[in-house]
Amino acid sequence: MDGTLGAGGHAEELLRKSSPDGVMIGLDQDVEAIDRCRERLAAYGKRVILRHANFRSISPILAAAGYAGADGLILDLGVSSFHLKTPERGFSFSSDGPLDMRMDRSGRRTAADLVNSLSREELAALIREYGEESRAGAIARAIDKARARSPIMSTVQLADIISSVFPRFPPRRIHPATRTFQALRIAVNDELGALRDGIADGISLLNPGGRIAVITFHSLEDRIVKQAFVAAARGCVCPPKLPVCACGRSPMLAILTPRPVVAGAAEVERNPAARSAKLRAAEKLPAEVRA
Repeated sequence: MDGTLGAGGHAEELLRKSSPDGVMIGLDQDVEAIDRCRERLAAYGKRVILRHANFRSISPILAAAGYAGADGLILDLGVSSFHLKTPERGFSFSSDGPLDMRMDRSGRRTAADLVNSLSREELAALIREYGEESRAGAIARAIDKARARSPIMSTVQLADIISSVFPRFPPRRIHPATRTFQALRIAVNDELGALRDGIADGISLLNPGGRIAVITFHSLEDRIVKQAFVAAARGCVCPPKLPVCACGRSPMLAILTPRPVVAGAAEVERNPAARSAKLRAAEKLPAEVRA
């Protein structure tokens, strides 16, 4: 299963490596990604099953396709280059567009809804938690002051408000709006909640010997993946002071990446977006090992 189809690169490689009879179930919450991948992967015929869905829905989709388990699951998280290069989707502050940020455009809540309806305190907490932004309070105050005059509806409008909080010199390594835009995108799409649900569901549905691989792009995602893998590899969740295990849980995973795999210099040069990517992988243990 590819839970984040995107442009279909991982899916195509999975199909190539699993030839001649491997089946790949691909999900994406953006229907436009499904349409693009349907064309790209058409040559693989019935070996491809594409569904418009968030990867937190792995279980029912797998069952509906007639499978009790999967031999592999890959999740490549975050926003895609397609989203960033499409101004009308509202993910980027580089080009002006509506303040949207919905990966699934059938969703009701947009970034503009959050920016214009949350209290100043709620905005600051969101930016601080999801963006890990040290100036969250000042940014929330600037947004609150600006929206009192008129609603904030565009990406450049919001980016300019955020930039006004930061001194011009010395120049920053990243744009001042980067962390706030990240925070809003995560909140709009409930990305961390979906990640927790999807990993838990994915681990439980892996066949013995099956592997799960997750690529993250910031510390909040990576922490969730690491903690989920460590918990599944440990098994027992009893308090450390308890002399005998009472929960009866056995290890489900063997961690394949004690440290996350990161891109080398050559790959970062080819693809600058890879500089913050971290890959973690684990393998489902056979039942006799877990017993």
